[in-house]
Amino acid sequence: MALRLPHQLGSLAGAPIKSREPTASSVNSSLSVSPPLARVHKAMNLNHKAHGMNPVLATARADRSVACKAFAVETTEERRTHKEGRVGGGGGGVPVFVMMPLDSVTMGNAVNRRKAMRASLQALRSGGVEGIMIDVWWGLVEREAPGGYNWGGYDEVLEMARMVGLKVQAVMSFHQCGGNVGDSVTIPLPQWVVEAVDKDPDLAFTDQWGRRNHEYISLGADTLPLLKGRTPVQCYSDFMRAFRDNFKHLLGDTIVEIQVGMGPAGELRYPSYPEQDGTWKFPGIGAFQCYDKYSLSSLKAAAEAYGKPEWGSTGPTDAGHYNNWPEDTHFFKKEDGGWNTEYGEFFLTWYSQMLLNHGERILSSAKSIFQNTGVKLSAKVAGIHWHYGTRSHAPELTAGYYNTRFRNGYLPIAQMLARYNAVFNFTCIEMRDHEQPQDALCAPEQLVNQVALATLASEVPLAGENALPRYDDYAHEQILKASALIFDRNNEGESREMCAFTYLRMNPVLFRAENWGRFVGFVKRMGEGRDSHRCWEEVEREAEHFVHVTQPLVQEAAVALTH
Repeated sequence: MALRLPHQLGSLAGAPIKSREPTASSVNSSLSVSPPLARVHKAMNLNHKAHGMNPVLATARADRSVACKAFAVETTEERRTHKEGRVGGGGGGVPVFVMMPLDSVTMGNAVNRRKAMRASLQALRSGGVEGIMIDVWWGLVEREAPGGYNWGGYDEVLEMARMVGLKVQAVMSFHQCGGNVGDSVTIPLPQWVVEAVDKDPDLAFTDQWGRRNHEYISLGADTLPLLKGRTPVQCYSDFMRAFRDNFKHLLGDTIVEIQVGMGPAGELRYPSYPEQDGTWKFPGIGAFQCYDKYSLSSLKAAAEAYGKPEWGSTGPTDAGHYNNWPEDTHFFKKEDGGWNTEYGEFFLTWYSQMLLNHGERILSSAKSIFQNTGVKLSAKVAGIHWHYGTRSHAPELTAGYYNTRFRNGYLPIAQMLARYNAVFNFTCIEMRDHEQPQDALCAPEQLVNQVALATLASEVPLAGENALPRYDDYAHEQILKASALIFDRNNEGESREMCAFTYLRMNPVLFRAENWGRFVGFVKRMGEGRDSHRCWEEVEREAEHFVHVTQPLVQEAAVALTH
């Protein structure tokens, strides 16, 4: 969208900004710059007159972002007041956060492209965004030695967010970056952890062919002091405690959520579908990851306790390969498949319970560490929607979600999160069933609906993310629909929306004029809520005004990110 300079200069100088059509809200509040801002510009004008400068042009050059910030603050405060004034808390809108680049902090513990970061945060804030989500990488902060924490770049980024008025969802990222969908950089686990895994390869997840996966420490080692005298869970706990102590002045105010990483890509799951080196390709079923000696020791004990010690020596040997489909395998096929036998039930119960126990251990620690700090806890669950229409749901089973046509695998996860007052964060919110390969029986919309019902039954807040970058209105419409939590059943008396949505991801493509315009409109509509009585034309007019006023900041951010 082209920038209309006279209009921009008028807004900066304090002249009223008129919408194209008068509305009740515009009559009562003429969208003029607020009195405090007008007083600032009056003082600036006097100063520039004393120096013989044109006051309007000088004001524009002095700070072209002031009007953007003021407009964003006023509109956000109005939205917050509107939401807080609702009885029952339902239908009042969904705040939008934006996921930051994976390499926001460099391997040298400094802010990556500081100028671009500052301009981008200002643009996001001026566009009505509630806050940002940022990965706090274990492999960066505690890289050199156990207990040696370098918060370097994070101190600066979080202070930038505070200064511009953005909230922060901080992700405790205990996984390796690299090898998953969307991973554009590589950030390994801490060096001393990598060395420990090199000495003891069974600390890594292992498949039945002996392939090791180094994205995350095996769940079988959770309680074993194999990392320089500490257990993996103790390492995670110490990291979170150090984060709390270093950023205590921001907790509850700027930092409003701690998302606790629990597996590859920060998700509570096994690394069953690794893209690295072409091991897995969509829509393959993946492979079980329980063949390291520590996991097999747990399986052996479970089999003996069950009275079938012969089941404890190995996992299924007939579950196919990463890129098979369910009907290619004996274990996952719909008729007489091993998944639907007594052995299958025993193994899948043990395999999924290992994952739930892992979540319990970390969340229990996180709750004690962050209690009374004013932050929410959350955990992320993967949206594994391919082969969802089959009986066995094979890709979900290999990932650790015991979800089949005859069993709800997301209810136990929601119930576990409920015990720690944690938010259930779920992906693939932007997807529609018909957009996905139908021969693979993909059903993301049905999956989201199932998860939403599980969180409703467990009284757990649900938050969402888009799994893949999307900038089109069609995806935005689907997110709006999904975030309203309109269930496929009669829920009279229910008034509930997602508690937040995190948009993937901040990059130069988002700041392109056409994408930014659609994004700002999307943020405005999310903030309105499903029960809003305002007409969409009015909301869209406000969004257009946002786009116009924020254009200088967006242009600056786009330029900074591409240089």
